[in-house]
Amino acid sequence: MELLKNPGSFRDPSGQVYKYNNRIIRIVKKFGKNRYEFIKEQNLIKESIDSDFLINTEEIEDEFTNFKSKDFCYFLEHEKLDYISYPYEWGFQQLKDAALHHLNFQIFLLERNAILIDSSAFNIQFKNNKPIFIDVLSIDKYVEGEYWKGHSQFLQQFLNPLLLRSLKGISFNDWYKGNLDGIKTTELNSLLNLKDKLSFNVFFSVVLLSKLEMKNTRNPKAALKKINEKKPLSKNSYRGLLIQLKNWIKKLTPLKTKTEWDSYSISNTYEKEQENKKIQVIKKFSNKIKPNLMADIGCNDGLYSFESLKAGCKKAVGFDIDINAIDRAYKNSLENNFNFLPLYFNATNPSAKLGWYEKERESFIDRLNFDAVIALAFEHHLALGQNIPLEDTVSWIMKIAKNGLIEYVEKTDETVKRMLSLKGDIFPNYNQNNFEKNILLNGKIVDKTIISKTRVIYEFETN
Repeated sequence: MELLKNPGSFRDPSGQVYKYNNRIIRIVKKFGKNRYEFIKEQNLIKESIDSDFLINTEEIEDEFTNFKSKDFCYFLEHEKLDYISYPYEWGFQQLKDAALHHLNFQIFLLERNAILIDSSAFNIQFKNNKPIFIDVLSIDKYVEGEYWKGHSQFLQQFLNPLLLRSLKGISFNDWYKGNLDGIKTTELNSLLNLKDKLSFNVFFSVVLLSKLEMKNTRNPKAALKKINEKKPLSKNSYRGLLIQLKNWIKKLTPLKTKTEWDSYSISNTYEKEQENKKIQVIKKFSNKIKPNLMADIGCNDGLYSFESLKAGCKKAVGFDIDINAIDRAYKNSLENNFNFLPLYFNATNPSAKLGWYEKERESFIDRLNFDAVIALAFEHHLALGQNIPLEDTVSWIMKIAKNGLIEYVEKTDETVKRMLSLKGDIFPNYNQNNFEKNILLNGKIVDKTIISKTRVIYEFETN
């Protein structure tokens, strides 16, 4: 069996992540040997796992003796997560929880004379609906007097995106996707008004640091000299900085802005009876298929995923373009302890291959590993709302998983009539007969349920 290097694991010379027979293996290399031995001697892995900070990790020396070399010193196995997500796909509350998880972990480690050497948001994943740290080699020994090396990175990848939404009501997702390093402090500072900057926290973490960054850019020699002349930072001051940031971030809330589908689940154009019919279809499908991992395309606040999870589905990932709906879905998932992860998703511009060599971050298609997919009240938003050909719409949905449910919505439906009121009916091929033909081009129709005069749900299975 071959060790396959993860293309996103290359930045840390102390060790990289590999796939091995559908398992996740981290190899500690010569450069990281001392760091790992410190972590091991201090029992930090077990303590971090037991405290729900770190993903399950164990050393597996005996199994990989054939791979050992001067460069490959230790072999660790991490728990394999069902779905990998990225910060630019998270809602506000998810990024906020990830930021707090990072800071709490830092405080936890500092009490044990250890630190995190960086502050990459990509080092955190969501296990179902809770953040978990995945990069064990980011832990290192604390040296008395040292500064927080990852401070600037934390601001860019955690705090600044949160402030963009909290202070200005601007979603950070597409900006973040366009710059994997996050949002620069100088860029955020240029968007803030005088009232924003009068806040002590904003003035200290954004305005002053922005001026410092600009000054350092103009005169790098003076900046280097200043760094070398810095007074040592006491451990109490280090901890105080982390706690101050933590307390501030805990209070951040998104600025209320109305979105297009914000109240869809409570003000849609179909009646409660139709919703109940959909729920019955979902339950029947989930009980029969019992998917380990299901995709809910156009999940809104997660209602149908929750019903699926109650009926036999083990885990679900929801995708929706409405960021307020994602925030509500995440809140509902936490409150009810559902194995449900909602993510920001634009089907016409989904996450692509990004980063170095266009391989560092995987695309939506690359990450497909779903047993089932549901796409209720969704296809018409692509085929009619975005002018995506009907055959492409159906084919794309059916590629997500082998088994699934798709809801067809007629042009006479009130929602569709609203959508077409401005652009007019320019879709001669959009009809139920062609919809069924396109399902049959990609698989078979297993079942068909009439929800109303204008809505039908099809259960499919691909070839």
